Amino acid sequence: MNRDKEVKAYLEGKLSEKEQMKYEIAQELGLLDRVVRQGWKSLSAKETGRIGGLMTRRKKEGKNS
Repeated sequence: MNRDKEVKAYLEGKLSEKEQMKYEIAQELGLLDRVVRQGWKSLSAKETGRIGGLMTRRKKEGKNS
């Protein structure tokens, strides 16, 4: 999915649960504006790793609940 279509799907709430979580975490970390303007490629490895780590943590917490 290209960036514009993905951003539009996010704004309309039409992304998968996993993709939706990725955008929510990016927003919490203050990275969403950059992702929307420049795409995921604009993030550093450290930033994408942080998003992935938080996604993993939330998935584990959801399974234990």
